[in-house]
Amino acid sequence: MSGLSKARIAGITGALLILALLLHLSGQQLAGSITLFVSALIAGVPIAIKAWQALKAKAFSIDLLVTIAVVGALIIGEYVEAAVVSFLFIFGAWLEARTLEKTRRSLKDLVDLAPQEAQVLRDGETLTLPVEEIIENDHVMVQSGGRIAVDGTVFSGRALINEAAITGEPVPASKSAGDTVYSGTLVDSGYIDVVAEKVGEDTTFAQIIELVEEAQETKTKAQRFLDKFANIYTPAIVVLAVLVLIVTGDVEFALTFLVIACPGALVISTPVSMVAGLGNGARHGVLVKGGDALERLSKTDTVVFDKTGTLTVGRPQITAIEPVAYDAGTVLSLAAQLELASEHPLGRTIAAEAQSRGLDTGGTPRDVEVIKGGGIRGRVEGTQVAVGSARLLAAAGIGLAPQYARYAEARERIGNTVVYVVINGKLSGIISIADQVRPEAATAIAALRKQGVKQFHMLTRDNRHTARLVADQLGIDQVEAELLPADKVRIVTDLKGSGHRVAMVGDGINDAPAIATADVGIAMGAGTDISIETADVILMSDRFDQLVHAYTLAKATVRNMLQNTFIAIATVVLLLTGVLLGQVFMSTGMLVHEVSVLVVILNAVRLVRHRAKENPAATTATTPAPARTIETV
Repeated sequence: MSGLSKARIAGITGALLILALLLHLSGQQLAGSITLFVSALIAGVPIAIKAWQALKAKAFSIDLLVTIAVVGALIIGEYVEAAVVSFLFIFGAWLEARTLEKTRRSLKDLVDLAPQEAQVLRDGETLTLPVEEIIENDHVMVQSGGRIAVDGTVFSGRALINEAAITGEPVPASKSAGDTVYSGTLVDSGYIDVVAEKVGEDTTFAQIIELVEEAQETKTKAQRFLDKFANIYTPAIVVLAVLVLIVTGDVEFALTFLVIACPGALVISTPVSMVAGLGNGARHGVLVKGGDALERLSKTDTVVFDKTGTLTVGRPQITAIEPVAYDAGTVLSLAAQLELASEHPLGRTIAAEAQSRGLDTGGTPRDVEVIKGGGIRGRVEGTQVAVGSARLLAAAGIGLAPQYARYAEARERIGNTVVYVVINGKLSGIISIADQVRPEAATAIAALRKQGVKQFHMLTRDNRHTARLVADQLGIDQVEAELLPADKVRIVTDLKGSGHRVAMVGDGINDAPAIATADVGIAMGAGTDISIETADVILMSDRFDQLVHAYTLAKATVRNMLQNTFIAIATVVLLLTGVLLGQVFMSTGMLVHEVSVLVVILNAVRLVRHRAKENPAATTATTPAPARTIETV
């Protein structure tokens, strides 16, 4: 039965109740009784149909209790009770459906933002096409006020783009040639030509909608418990009502007991809170893959971070090049050509620096091999090149002269990551690279600690000196450096084994195993696809204030669920006590019951407006302190 049908039935039966009252006041008792009987049938039949459908599915629903009570009241001639109870139940169901629809509005708003068509340049002609007809490498033209229909890279033009649908960040971002843009985002001003890279269901926006839909369908442990509880509780109440009838011989009293025991508010107490919490997260750029993940996040007491691209912005810069066997230009050029085959952030930094200096980066690397935890090697224009960490040198059996060992350690102590370049089997250069710590990270970590997170750990493949500098700057308790992916998994496993509830925050392929191992995996939105697919929570705008919002939202949602459960149980207990004491009757009890349902729903709706008020990062995010780069050129 749809919300519109419930509204119509509630409206009709409500009007019939008023008519019955007027007929009663005018002395037309028979007409009033007939009106009440008709009202009870109109409202009661849909309830009975729903109860029968549940029974066929071998489920005992609350509708069954109400159906028995209404039929019984009609049989004994209590038409007022039958009409009022059926009206209140159908009216309460309409209120519940209407309010739940409001809590789900975030998903509807997302769907409404999905573009339906776009202007595409093909064969020199601009065509307006449905989005499902756009293919990869199409040039999509978007003007001011237009919504981008694909994920892709800006080919030409410049625009201010509102990315709130993806990141939750309301401040428009400036985009020009080479920048990445996402489907569903809005061009505030300007004009861009976008080369389509992901289309249709593969776009980030489409995946967000799918994730939110799936999340709202998942159930928490509490929900699963309540589902089982309802299947036991309903038949138990029917049996108790029969016992009450046998003991008292009072049919009306037994029916009243039956109706008042309906746990309607209890059944919706958890799902309505969870839907509201998930909707809030989606609107603020926090995607949570289900109520169970939100519940686990609320219990987190230990947060483990990756460093590069997570605690740092992931846009490192070369700060120095120390030539050893070749000049700096040759070292950088050969290293950059090899790194074109790598997706590592440091590799991209080397390639970008060479291109910015106008060095030759046109060579195609061959026989490329990734050295686990060490770096990369291959052939560039007939020259054997390897680029990586000290593990690379050890794997190649290359010793480090004392002066270069001292140089490398000095660079690391001031916060640089040291990358060694080996050409034709000889150490040929040392490249120093520094990354920028996220400006909001320290404030966010302090806010998380204030909210109840007890420990913070940082796990990184970087050197221990750089790792320690970053950790000291951010107030992180424990640091483990020079790790392989397997080491990160081992540490997360050990923390879980010690009784900690662990959340792992990362962004790279090497973080995915640890993200999957943690109680809650959290991925930065700009991270790799595999880390995002593995994670339970995704921070779409790549900001740590979103992590604080996610954590406080999870705690608020679970707290709201507990409040709703208490309200529902307390209402049933008080009403049943009133029934046994002869102070509560069927219609008044049903009214109180429906009021409790409404109170539970309204309490859950508060989550839609939840913001992390105590989160200092949220206020500093708009005016961040100057970002500290560990070292600049």
